[in-house]
Amino acid sequence: MKNRYHTLIIGTGCAGFNAADKLYDLGIADIAIITEGRLMGTSRNTGSDKQTYYKLSLCGSEGDSVREMAATLYSGGGVMGEHALCEAAYSTRCFMRLVELGVPFPTNEYGEYAGYKTDHDPRSRATSCGPLTSKYMTEALEKSVTKKGIEIIDHQRVIRILHDGEAVTGLACVSTETGECSIISCQNIILCTGGPAGIYMNTVYPESQHGATGLAIEAGVSLSNMEEWQYGIASTQFRWNLSGTYQQVLPRYVSVDKEGNEREFLYDALEDASLGRIFLKGYQWPFDTRKVDGSSRIDLLVAAQIKQGNRVFLDYTRNPKGLERGFSVLPAEAYAYLERSDALFGTPIDRLAKMNRGAIELYAAHGIDLYSEPLEIAVCAQHCNGGVTVDQNWQTELAGLYAAGEAAGTFGVYRPGGSALNSTQVGSLRAAEHIAALGDHPRPEPAYTLPPLCRGDYRVPAIRSRFQAEMSRVADFDRSMDGMKRLLVEVSRLCEDFFDTVTIENETQTAEAFKLYDMLVTQRSVLSAMICSAEAIGTHGSALVGCTPDQSGGIPRSTRTVTVGNHSEQKPVSPMPSPELWFETLLARKSYVV
Repeated sequence: MKNRYHTLIIGTGCAGFNAADKLYDLGIADIAIITEGRLMGTSRNTGSDKQTYYKLSLCGSEGDSVREMAATLYSGGGVMGEHALCEAAYSTRCFMRLVELGVPFPTNEYGEYAGYKTDHDPRSRATSCGPLTSKYMTEALEKSVTKKGIEIIDHQRVIRILHDGEAVTGLACVSTETGECSIISCQNIILCTGGPAGIYMNTVYPESQHGATGLAIEAGVSLSNMEEWQYGIASTQFRWNLSGTYQQVLPRYVSVDKEGNEREFLYDALEDASLGRIFLKGYQWPFDTRKVDGSSRIDLLVAAQIKQGNRVFLDYTRNPKGLERGFSVLPAEAYAYLERSDALFGTPIDRLAKMNRGAIELYAAHGIDLYSEPLEIAVCAQHCNGGVTVDQNWQTELAGLYAAGEAAGTFGVYRPGGSALNSTQVGSLRAAEHIAALGDHPRPEPAYTLPPLCRGDYRVPAIRSRFQAEMSRVADFDRSMDGMKRLLVEVSRLCEDFFDTVTIENETQTAEAFKLYDMLVTQRSVLSAMICSAEAIGTHGSALVGCTPDQSGGIPRSTRTVTVGNHSEQKPVSPMPSPELWFETLLARKSYVV
C-alpha cells in the first residue's frame, strides 16, 4: 500500500470493480481499490429466485427507446431527470460490456437477449443469469481488474474522507486486524460501499455487508431520499429474497405460536383470495403502500404474526388451503402462468423443481432442504432507494468525491426491479469518465488524528443490536412518528458522545467501533429524512405512516428529501433534460464534460 494515489475506490462490488476497470481503460492507472473484505458486500453475496438486471429491451418486436426507459425511471418519483436519462442511455453499453466479460445472460440462437417484466416495468426489459446475477457480475469484473494488475488494498476499514473544505485530499483507514491507522492522499474517491446495510435488525442484506454512508455524512455532503427503502419477505436463517417463483409456486404461509401450534394465517384472513395474492407477491415483491389491500397485505399479516410473538414460515412440502379444490380456483393470471410453465401439478416444491431448480439448490448449498423443512421468514429491509446526492457525473458537492451503486441517491420512490444493478455500472462509468476527462488536480497533503477510544468492556455488539432492533421496531415499512422522534433524540445523543462513552478492550476492536459509529450517524440521517417525509408527504412508497394507505393515486412525486447531517427538507427534483441530438453538432464536440 502506497501513501498516495490518483484515485481510490472504496468497495469491491459491481460498482467498485467497474469503476477501477474503466478508469484503467481510460488511462488512469495510478489507482487502488480499498476494502474491509474483498469477498464481503452485497454484490457478491445476495440475490433472489432470479436476480434481475434492468436494461433497454434487446429482443422481440416490442418497441422501446432510451427516452421511454428514462421516462419509466423518472416516473418512479423523487428521481432527478439527469440520472434517469443517463441510466437509460448507458444501459445497453454497460450490459454488453458485461456480456463481453463473460456474464452468462441468456440469449436465443440468433443473439436476442430474452427479457421479462419485473416490478414497475411497463416493458420486458428485465434479464437474469439466475439467483446469482450480481455475483457473476462481480466475479467477471474482478477478473478483468486482476488481469490489469490493479491494486486491491484489503482488510482496511475507511473511517474518514479527508478534504480541505472544497475538495478531497485523501482518506483515513484502520486495519480490521490490528487497528493501526493509515492516511492515504489522493485526488479522487469513488464511494462504492453499497447501501446502509447495518442499520436494521430485520434485514436481508448479507451479514458481511455493513455500508459506509456515514463517510459521506461526516464529509459534509448531502443525502437524497434516505427515507425511501424496499422491504420484502425474506428468509432469516439464510438471508435471501423470497420473490418470483418462490411465491408463484404457491407455498403455504404458516405461523407457529410459543406452544408449537401451527396455523395457515393467510387463509384465515383472506380465504380463497390468499392464493392470488401469494402468486402476485412474486411479481410485486416489495412492500407497497398502494397495495395494502392487495399483495402487500401479506407483508402486514406476516409482520402482525411476528409482533404477536409467533414465528412465520413458508412451507413448500404441502399445498396451501384452498388449492385442495384444484387449480381452477386460481385467478386467471396465476392459472395461465403455471399452465404455460407446465406446473399445474403437485406440491409447491414439485412446482419449484419444475420451474426453477436453482432456487432449491441455492438453499441446499446453505444447509436448508426445502423438500423436508419449512423456511422461517420476516419482512426485511432489502434496498435503500436513497443515498449520497450526486450530479450527472455521479460527483457529490465535494469536488473529487463520487458515489456509485446503491451508495448513490439516484433511485427515488419506486424503481423497476434490477435497475440497481444497471446503476452500479452506469454510475461508476460516468464517474470514471469524468475523472479521466478532468486529469490531474494536485491536492494538499491531508492530516488526521485518530480520536481516542475509551477502554473498558467491549459494548459495541450490544449497542449495535439494540439500535438495530429499535430501527426495525419504529422505522421500517410500518413507521411510528412518535417512535422515530424518540429514537432520533437518543441516536443523536450517542453520536455526540460516542468517543466518550463507547468502550473497547484493545486496538484490534477499533474498526468495529468505527463501524458502529458509521451506523449510528447514518441512522440519525435516515430518521431525520423519514420524519421530514412523514410530516410533508405522509404514507407513500414503502412508508406506511399511521396505518394509512397511500392515497396518491400513483401521482409521481416531484420532490426529494435532502438531508445534511440531521437536518432534512423537501426540494424539487430536476426535469428530464432535453440535450442536443443533432448529429453534426455532436460529431464536432470533443467532450461532454461541463
